[in-house]
Amino acid sequence: MNGFPRLYSIADATFGNPVEQAAALFEGGARFLQVRNKNANARTVLRQVEDILKIAPNDGSVIVNDRADVALISGAAGVHLGQTDLAPHRARRILQPHQIIGQSTHTLQQALEADRAAVNYIAVGPVFPTTTKTNPDPAIGLEGLRQICSRVRTPVVAIGGITIETVKDVLACGAASVAVISDLLKAGDVSRRTQVWLRHIEGG
Repeated sequence: MNGFPRLYSIADATFGNPVEQAAALFEGGARFLQVRNKNANARTVLRQVEDILKIAPNDGSVIVNDRADVALISGAAGVHLGQTDLAPHRARRILQPHQIIGQSTHTLQQALEADRAAVNYIAVGPVFPTTTKTNPDPAIGLEGLRQICSRVRTPVVAIGGITIETVKDVLACGAASVAVISDLLKAGDVSRRTQVWLRHIEGG
């Protein structure tokens, strides 16, 4: 996957309305966005994804968390899978050939398996302790991230507790992109905070 964006934004229902969040993230310049609503049914997620697709810029990509069926029906750019979700090869049978698949990994072994599964990107983390998950996996730290990045061919999206103060260290480990949730969505002005992030990591 060429030209992977440095900033991987996430509209997360835990922090409010994902559609409103997406509008602010897009306004701030985000162009790769995952829609996450783990507690909603498929119909609700589909409606939210469709609403977000209507406001997405022409060069924007919208990824659906967990639900390959919603990604297919909505025409989203692809799906993001967790370790307990549908296996990537099964999701590939559901999706259109042009739709992409990302997978969360928390260990070197999981990352190597995802690399062999030919996913389009591998999310790795948490890099640092995070508060956005109820029972997060242990933080792998910069050294763990560096090791994984050196062993896989697939673009790595680093996630978990990453701040604007640590992002350049994270990118220096070999990550293609950083996923940011709290630092963007908890900001009083999500659009402006997105702009700050993009200016900070521009050129990496």
